[in-house]
Amino acid sequence: MDERALTERLITYDTDSLEGMQSAAAFVKGWLEARDVDVTGETYNGRPVLTATVGAQKGPTVVLHAHLDVVPALPEQFEPRLDGDRLYGRGAYDMKGGLAAMMCAVSDLAAQDLVRVHFVCVSDEESDEQTKRGTDYVVQQGFTGDFAITGEPTNLHIGIQAKGVLVVRVHVSGRSAHGSTPWLGDNAVLKAIDVFRGIESLPFTRETSDLFDRPSISLGRIVGGDAVNRVPDTCAIDLDIRYLPGQDADEILADIGAQQDSEVTKVFHREPIVVARDEPYVQILAEAVCGVTPLRESIAVGRDGTSDVISFLNAGMPGVEFGPSGDGHHGPEEWVSIESLAQYRRALVEFVNLIPQRLRKPALKIA
Repeated sequence: MDERALTERLITYDTDSLEGMQSAAAFVKGWLEARDVDVTGETYNGRPVLTATVGAQKGPTVVLHAHLDVVPALPEQFEPRLDGDRLYGRGAYDMKGGLAAMMCAVSDLAAQDLVRVHFVCVSDEESDEQTKRGTDYVVQQGFTGDFAITGEPTNLHIGIQAKGVLVVRVHVSGRSAHGSTPWLGDNAVLKAIDVFRGIESLPFTRETSDLFDRPSISLGRIVGGDAVNRVPDTCAIDLDIRYLPGQDADEILADIGAQQDSEVTKVFHREPIVVARDEPYVQILAEAVCGVTPLRESIAVGRDGTSDVISFLNAGMPGVEFGPSGDGHHGPEEWVSIESLAQYRRALVEFVNLIPQRLRKPALKIA
């Protein structure tokens, strides 16, 4: 079974549900064990976690990190569909395609004995759980090393920076009145829209950096009103804020909380991801990518989204986001390039094989 067939199989599991996660994890475990890779399956915070180690017993150590959970989707999105080079389905791009190619790479790398390779797969990357996260758990269990790659979709570029994520709930207060006399009340839902527009115009939203044009703010949910014939006196809006490296989350929270008649609560937070472009393992990975793909120019990029790679950075080891090509993740027409899956697999294998010789002499300056 190659990376395309594996991706198709993984798409069929509805891994937005716990049952689907458990079934998919059992499949991943069985597939690797059938290729003589010993896999440990555990449950952490109610969700499956897989870990395995192949290659050298000691020496340079890299972590290949994946997740098998997805955001919600319609039933038909769990039926893989092929159109030329594009394989459609929920999770095809984020990140079952990357997981499938990574599984193949782990199998390919099992026989080499110069680099130690940890494979970890979690089921809560898409969760907004602030604590008890699967990747933090595997780091605590010792699955660390010199460098980590999480297979988030990057179009075969290397994500050396990612925006921080700050999810907040803003409570807006108003004044109730009868629906027949709305002028006697102060509609909290309408005020919440005004508050959101005010937040959109705060100074931090206009800042830029070398890899990012601006932060982003998405109004993901609005909750207000309990009867159609009553002016709502409370409303809550949930905002997904992606802020830039160098910006301060506490300052952003303070600015939001200063909006009139509103109170802000932090729901979820991740710091921005920053790894030096000239970090040796980044350079080795860049050389590997350029060796198996048409990419030749600078391939280091900033990512609007974030990922679990922050867990490895917090543990003191560098890590990047690096995955196959495609588009539409979290949307109705998500797809991954089949050709890029094979390129991604080869790039991971080439990266590991280059490490011993490149640690003895500098890698090419590519990223």
